[in-house]
Amino acid sequence: MRAKRQLAVIKLGGSFAFSRHLRGWLDAIAASGAGHVVVVPGGGPFADAVRAAQPKMGFDDGAAHHMALLAMEQYGVALANLNAAFVRADSMSAIRNVLRKGKVAVWSPTRAVLMAKDIPWSWDVTADSLAAWLAKRIGAKRLLLGKQVAPPAAGTCARDLVARGIIDPAFVRFLPARGIEAAIAGPAEHATAAAALERNIAIGRPISLR
Repeated sequence: MRAKRQLAVIKLGGSFAFSRHLRGWLDAIAASGAGHVVVVPGGGPFADAVRAAQPKMGFDDGAAHHMALLAMEQYGVALANLNAAFVRADSMSAIRNVLRKGKVAVWSPTRAVLMAKDIPWSWDVTADSLAAWLAKRIGAKRLLLGKQVAPPAAGTCARDLVARGIIDPAFVRFLPARGIEAAIAGPAEHATAAAALERNIAIGRPISLR
């Protein structure tokens, strides 16, 4: 009898938006993650537009924070349109409902994050940190950061990844010291991730806090 699959959060980088690997990731998650995976969309080109507009228009970090969350939602709309297994959800109860229906939940973060008192309005907080925050909030056992940039072969310490610009500076603060297995995967590792999801084992290369 197959063991119950553990709840997992997969942050799918916005940099995959125009990548040839995007469809592979969507297909892999749909095939092996339905019913137990929540996807956190990155901001990608939509968030880049906010970054570019802020110094030119002069809106403050509060407005930029709100707009960046909406950028993540825009990417999520696109992901849900590209694969029928992906269904958008903007609350904890909505996420649970999507998973119960055997689908992949795509988190729309704006409402929950704007209400959260523990998330600062800063560009240091991106979808990486928000994925860690969500994983803790919903009791996920696994967190995978899917990146368009391949992580180093060795040295997956979170602080090292921050120093290399691979994950955001706030990630260390939001990742619990225990209870969640955090890992990172490069652009072409969707097949490996799918196999891990299918076998209910750890996904990607572990991220340590030390």
